[in-house]
Amino acid sequence: MCAVVCRCAVCRCAVLCAGVHVCCGVQVCCVQVCSVLQLGFSLQLAGRCAVCRCAVCCAGVLYCAVLCAGVLCCVCAVLCCVQVRCAGVLCAVKAGPAAVLSGGRLSDRGVCLLVCTQRPQRSHVRGRTQCSLCWRTAADQCVFLCSEKFFSWFVEEGKATVRLKEPAIDICLSKADSCSLKSFLSAARLAHRGSDTDSLPLSSLGPARARDVEKPKKKLSILSKKDYPPTSSFPHSLEQLQVSYCRLTRVDLRMLSLRALRRLDLSNNHIKKLPSTIGDLSCLAELILHNNHLESFSDGLCSSSLQTSLQHLDLSQNQLQVLPARFCQLQQLVNLKLDQNKLLRLPFHIGRLSKLRFLSAAHNQLTVLPASFRKLCLENLDLFENPFAQANALEHTIRLTFPLRLQELASRAVVELRIPHGPHSVPLHLCHQLDFSQACDCGRACVDSYIQTAVSFNLHLVSHTVVLVDNMGGTEAPVQKHFCSLVCYCEFMDGYVQRDLR
Repeated sequence: MCAVVCRCAVCRCAVLCAGVHVCCGVQVCCVQVCSVLQLGFSLQLAGRCAVCRCAVCCAGVLYCAVLCAGVLCCVCAVLCCVQVRCAGVLCAVKAGPAAVLSGGRLSDRGVCLLVCTQRPQRSHVRGRTQCSLCWRTAADQCVFLCSEKFFSWFVEEGKATVRLKEPAIDICLSKADSCSLKSFLSAARLAHRGSDTDSLPLSSLGPARARDVEKPKKKLSILSKKDYPPTSSFPHSLEQLQVSYCRLTRVDLRMLSLRALRRLDLSNNHIKKLPSTIGDLSCLAELILHNNHLESFSDGLCSSSLQTSLQHLDLSQNQLQVLPARFCQLQQLVNLKLDQNKLLRLPFHIGRLSKLRFLSAAHNQLTVLPASFRKLCLENLDLFENPFAQANALEHTIRLTFPLRLQELASRAVVELRIPHGPHSVPLHLCHQLDFSQACDCGRACVDSYIQTAVSFNLHLVSHTVVLVDNMGGTEAPVQKHFCSLVCYCEFMDGYVQRDLR
């Protein structure tokens, strides 16, 4: 941020170092270049400001990368960075780490806008250089609310623009809390229309406090019920939020408005159900729900934006018995923790999680692993303390029908040809069957007609590191196998018996 060195001889605003131009011994800011030109002074111009369109002299040129190297005058360079947040009882809008835009009453002048900026100044204390904060308005004065137009098409996304007549600039607001932004624009519109200002919910205008212009908060941890905010919203800029030991029974809807959130930790609470709107957090990469009371994982979450963002999921120490068939649509998962639940089985298509590297499902009720488990490529696997059954290929379940029904033939064709399907094209019960379809060793699909058995499988074939399955030091577990016909089953059994004879 540039330091203030003087005042403009025309408008008396504070002039930044980069905006000083001396004309016949008079210092002039970039905004007043046009009026100076009319007086006949000779100035070398670099163009017009991309925001307020004022003439910009060489000394006041600032090239903005956001505008593809467009030219900005010094004042607009400050105002273009305005962001939004509520600032106390004032109808105010926060302006990122450097400025706060506030609206209020100023003595007898009516409704005004005030921009306060945070600028580092150097002071020497006992021979050491320290940094202190200096508070000023953008032009060291209040801007009268002489607005020309309000642009609020994207107010739900926290974006808006206020176009002023004098000075001729646009105040661009972004990354806002939508509720605070709506209140601010509502009051500004009423003042613009000439409404009775005494009825507007505005307080006296004054300089912002230091905490209102602090750097946007990225991380917040709440570890007790007394620290949990009952009504106030969470900072909209949060990227990491931890709310633990607060005895929450549901996910607070205020958390679901944090669009920049990348890590959400709700461990050690009493949450029983997850809202499907968690899937609207498109940046969420880590979701930690350790030690709650979850009884199910919503199928809707598996079809949400979490498919492309979620990498770490911790569901350990809950009450889960099954996971939805579409769970394997979360194909960006790298780390999955399912310890200490009541899981009876893993998702049938868990092998589709091609990026999964860490899987922990210890202390559950697993008796057999799904056939697609053999497709995983893990770095660490923990299946300790599960009541795995003894694998015996001679024990099988036959669900073959002769001849195959037309529905079975059609379902196999849909799976083998990878034809897109859903409730909009086929009945819902058929969608359920297709989701649970298996693959035979020959490559054909098995939907509702198959032979099922289980074989012993060495877990080191899918994981570099394996935690022992039981206290006996075993690293093998039973894995399901499906066969589409008696021919395939008999071929498998011939090979299985010959291996045992060897």
